[in-house]
Amino acid sequence: MLKNNLFKNDLTNKITDFLTEIGIRIIPATFDKETFLPGILVKDGKLLVDEKKLTFPGDLLHEAGHLAVAPAHLRGQLCDEVVLPDINPDALETQAIVWSYAACVYLEIDPRIVFHKGGYKGKAESLLFNFSLGVFVGLKGLEEYEMAFSERKALELGVSPFPQMQKWLKD
Repeated sequence: MLKNNLFKNDLTNKITDFLTEIGIRIIPATFDKETFLPGILVKDGKLLVDEKKLTFPGDLLHEAGHLAVAPAHLRGQLCDEVVLPDINPDALETQAIVWSYAACVYLEIDPRIVFHKGGYKGKAESLLFNFSLGVFVGLKGLEEYEMAFSERKALELGVSPFPQMQKWLKD
């Protein structure tokens, strides 16, 4: 894994190194305005990060999940709160959630770093409980784009099942 050391916080560096490695650009920045998630701004398909305002480094994985599940031809145009034309925002959200969980597993970090009490409208514990039971809402969307597969489909294809990702970015 790359070692960019763009930030003071080791966890933030671990996450941003991973994101850079998979093709999501990270740019240290300073914001004068409030952002949807403190310290993070999506601009032109990149994540701008104001470390002084970044409350939860795990939020970087969730926002990156939105970019990762966006079609490649649209990714570079995305700004602010990620909205995609002709794509159900709830489906996009569940795909970003399950993607960010897979990233936690891959990075060997506690999923509570992403699914913290300050996020997910108070439903972080419910999401973590579902994951512990092997219930991955949003996996169907990742499977549709051959990013990851359910146990049944992975067995059929001879690949590792989710949370193992076959690719991190949607084509």
